Amino acid sequence: MAKEQEIRPPSLVKNPNGEINVNSLADLLEWFLNYDQKVNLVRHPHVQELFEWKQADDAANGASVYPFENAEARFAIGVFQAIAENNSQESLQVWITDVLQALGESKQNREDIVEQYKLETNQGASFVAEANKLPSRTEQKFFLTSAWLEALCTAEVRFLGWVYQELYSVPFQPINN
Repeated sequence: MAKEQEIRPPSLVKNPNGEINVNSLADLLEWFLNYDQKVNLVRHPHVQELFEWKQADDAANGASVYPFENAEARFAIGVFQAIAENNSQESLQVWITDVLQALGESKQNREDIVEQYKLETNQGASFVAEANKLPSRTEQKFFLTSAWLEALCTAEVRFLGWVYQELYSVPFQPINN
């Protein structure tokens, strides 16, 4: 009887100069998008809908909007930039800690609104559709922004935490403030 082969993420490869090989990083990201539920979240139709709402809301409010193709592309560019800009163990640890804090705050904000207004997003309803039940535009925007940030930060913390462990051979631990 043959054992099922465990599907494991590909390893990060470093170039001779010590920098991460971009192709290996792309392969790792693709693996996480395909096999990791927390990262694959950026491909969910409700998250795509949140992304489209956020893009439209930013544009309507005069914010400069980069025309990403979809939520997945926004996520991918963001994590590549985060890794490039936080190229030491300490700076990447600080970055992931900050993203983890943003995740906690956005999740709590979203959950509070879901509970207060008895929204059905936890039963699979669209965030954008459920936001229409909120009494003010300000609450709708706060709720949808929180839901978007929760999804984005969930994927980012998961992926960057793995990259951190691969780069520095120790599990990521948040900095206690």
